[in-house]
Amino acid sequence: MSGLPLLGSVFVVAGVVLWFLPDWLPPAVVRLREWIFARVNGAEGIPIPGPLVGPEHFERVYAHPAANGRSRGAGLSDLFWYWLAPGPHVHQEHLEPGERYRTVARTTRQVLAVPHRRSAELAAAAARRGLDRLPADRPGHVRLRDLMMPIWAEVYYELVFAEPCPADARALIVANADDVVTALKCCGLRHLDRRERLTRYLRDRVEAGTAPVTLPAPFTAEETAWYLQGTYFNTAVVQMSEAMAHLLLAVAQHPPTQRELAAVLATGEGSGEDGDRVLDRVIDESLRVHPLFGVAHRITSAPIEVDDEVTIPAGSVLLFNYLAFQRTGVAADDTFDPSRWRTLRRGEAHFVPFGVTANRACPARGVAPVMMRAVLREVLRHHTLVSSVRHTRSLPNRGPCFLVPAGVRPPGRTRLWAMRLRDRWSDVWRSLVQLTLGSVMVLDARRQRLCATYFEGDPEMILPGSAAARGPGGASS
Repeated sequence: MSGLPLLGSVFVVAGVVLWFLPDWLPPAVVRLREWIFARVNGAEGIPIPGPLVGPEHFERVYAHPAANGRSRGAGLSDLFWYWLAPGPHVHQEHLEPGERYRTVARTTRQVLAVPHRRSAELAAAAARRGLDRLPADRPGHVRLRDLMMPIWAEVYYELVFAEPCPADARALIVANADDVVTALKCCGLRHLDRRERLTRYLRDRVEAGTAPVTLPAPFTAEETAWYLQGTYFNTAVVQMSEAMAHLLLAVAQHPPTQRELAAVLATGEGSGEDGDRVLDRVIDESLRVHPLFGVAHRITSAPIEVDDEVTIPAGSVLLFNYLAFQRTGVAADDTFDPSRWRTLRRGEAHFVPFGVTANRACPARGVAPVMMRAVLREVLRHHTLVSSVRHTRSLPNRGPCFLVPAGVRPPGRTRLWAMRLRDRWSDVWRSLVQLTLGSVMVLDARRQRLCATYFEGDPEMILPGSAAARGPGGASS
């Protein structure tokens, strides 16, 4: 009988450990995954802000002319190229400085030089079509990133091709973008066959002369297809879907903000200058708390003098951490509070939502806020947002949320509690998946050395049909 109390204590301890498993296991697994990534890639890079370069020097060092190397010479680049294949060597963000980069950047600026009214109309129309697919008589349970992805697929298709997006093209774009972001978050392996379907479609359009946006010689039709795929149908679609998922989830979880926005839209002021300012404060706060970019790396082409005591040598890999930088300065907290922007100016805060202008800032920085504002209006004019899930910058849960049509009763406490419980326990399984698949992919990327091999003079290694672009047994990894 003496063993029974001990056995009971064991069960109690086990029960407590199990109950709190969703709180401690996912963060522990994330730390383990970061340790594995560092072990595989090596201790590479100077974190900024960090011990060597403080936040007060972040923007100046980022903007320095010598912080201009993009991929060559950084082992970390192999992993990014692996995730962004096919065609990372013509991706605007990964091209080295020179004429090829200037040509690609100029083409992108031309595509995105859209009047604000036109860009807002495109985004609003696509949002209405996406929202029309939701039930009108009951709350719709959605993953916000999944809801947004077809919307941005249509927007960027129309920007590139100057015509409405057909359903088959939208499906190709969404499958491609979803595969990229799922692999980047280590929630699934990459599938190059899904991506190659979009590449073939784009290449066929270029070769048939029905693609208004092309790169001039010596770029090939294949490279133009990769450029369109990587710039617009990978990066743009993914980043805008993520941005809107963060924005809508933040609104869902902050009822006072949602009520303020609804009141502004109900009075008709939401389409005026004052309404724009209210919407922009919410958008800025979402981008401040949940920045889209994690760490941008640059390779120095010459020494950079930080101050009298610190000089960064040429050939250094600089790791610019957006989240860490935005957690310093006068707006350093992680509390979602759009009202701070009533008095806080952008220049006063450590706030770089679209990067630093002097060093490859996001080319969509002019149109992105306008289009986000338009989509936010469309959602809130017809729906109330409700969610009880965990909201993190990486958003691996894709933003579970209820969209409640006007006049429909919102979900009660029991359904919200069940949503939260499912999300907590999904974090446990998802973190283990991320650990396993992330380790597989970082090892595979290290083995293939896509970036390093390209600069060593064998670009065939990164073509989607080559042996190096495929996993064990020739299957897409």
